[in-house]
Amino acid sequence: MSPDCPDGNSLGAYFGLAEAPFLKTVPLASAPIIVSKITRSVTRDVEARVALPRCDAYLVMVYLEDTVHSDVISNGLLAPPRWCAKGSVCVVDLDEGVSAVLHRDLCSLAVYLPKALVHEVARASFPGQGAKTLRCRRAEPDKVVSNLASVVLSLFERDPETVDPLLRHLSIAVCTHLLQDSLDVVTPKGGAILPSDREMAAKGFMQENLARELTVGEVAAVIGLSAAHFAQGFKNVTGLTPRQWLTQARVGAAKTLLSEHELSIKEIARACGFVDQSHFTKVFSREVGTTPARWRDRQLH
Repeated sequence: MSPDCPDGNSLGAYFGLAEAPFLKTVPLASAPIIVSKITRSVTRDVEARVALPRCDAYLVMVYLEDTVHSDVISNGLLAPPRWCAKGSVCVVDLDEGVSAVLHRDLCSLAVYLPKALVHEVARASFPGQGAKTLRCRRAEPDKVVSNLASVVLSLFERDPETVDPLLRHLSIAVCTHLLQDSLDVVTPKGGAILPSDREMAAKGFMQENLARELTVGEVAAVIGLSAAHFAQGFKNVTGLTPRQWLTQARVGAAKTLLSEHELSIKEIARACGFVDQSHFTKVFSREVGTTPARWRDRQLH
């Protein structure tokens, strides 16, 4: 795994923009940080795929305008499209590389953040706390990073001789904030904490994908957590495991469709993510106390 992932200095080549402007500095001891300004148009007839290889670093994306993309998952298929709002942030661990397909124009700052730099900032800012890794995040709002990014963006228009000192201070501030975020996710006594925005993002993703098979790991990845941490945090705040919550959501959706009287029970089972009609009937009966057919009949009378 190469620690020197960027081709030369700019990240632009990985986004199909070999001439993308970039800034580079060494904030502390020896590890550099690279910030590229990415502006890429997307057309319907040409697939806009971006890919970064494996390296000992994080990719931090700060979205300057709304965009939509799909991650390319391990089997080569596309994950469901993810809306990335203006001001939101992605933090991606590049230990396995990353690949995505853009569905809308991309306007962002892309930051190459070596893990060596994260370690340097951790030692300086959080001595003895063990904060050496960043929490992976997917399209989360972050006013601190967004505001810092606005200042970084202004550096592209400044006299190059005045840029380096400011960029070093801003880079340390970004690293420190992201490390603090990682520390805030876990408390020693209470176990994992799932903040309300990530709880809602997980629930929203499950609601949008009721019709297909979902794993805890897939839902966790959408909000940038490990499967174990997400499962523990979700149960702490909801009292249910993710699978229990998903089952209740599927039954709730099935009730809505049953009351509308337009689809057959078999069609409803498929639409709500049950294996088949028999599985649907079994789960519905366990959760509601009666079969789907009987529940529907009661709504008619």
